[in-house]
Amino acid sequence: MSSTFMLENLSPQQLADHVRQVMNAKDRASMALGMDITHMGPGSATLTMAVREDMLNGADVCHGGLITTLADSAFAYACNSRNLLTLAAGLSTDFVASALLGDVLTADAVEVVLKGNTGVYDVVVRNQDKQVIATFRGRSHRMKGRYTCP
Repeated sequence: MSSTFMLENLSPQQLADHVRQVMNAKDRASMALGMDITHMGPGSATLTMAVREDMLNGADVCHGGLITTLADSAFAYACNSRNLLTLAAGLSTDFVASALLGDVLTADAVEVVLKGNTGVYDVVVRNQDKQVIATFRGRSHRMKGRYTCP
């Protein structure tokens, strides 16, 4: 029995769990930053990241690029959750508060619209006190391909 046939028989949540496992095994950037995937479902994902000393910029706050990377990773897991290879086509990030050393940031990504090969996803990044640190909007483009067993 082929792995494609077996994947087609999975529920949407089981398929998202499969993609989570396969993506996470290869996601060296997210691993290097200490990100943890705490939730993944069809069209959604939640990742966390603790702000470390080496993530601080010259103003002693978390570098905005690293906050954006956390949001982008949550976006990536959400838009790939249906096992259709999907990449970012564009994104924007708005910072509304600083993240400090020791903060634990949580990025919640949700699908806003999926039409054809294009999707739009919103991500909110909060600290451990539920304070909004940043908002992110990503636009995805579906490619050819799927995630298969490692």
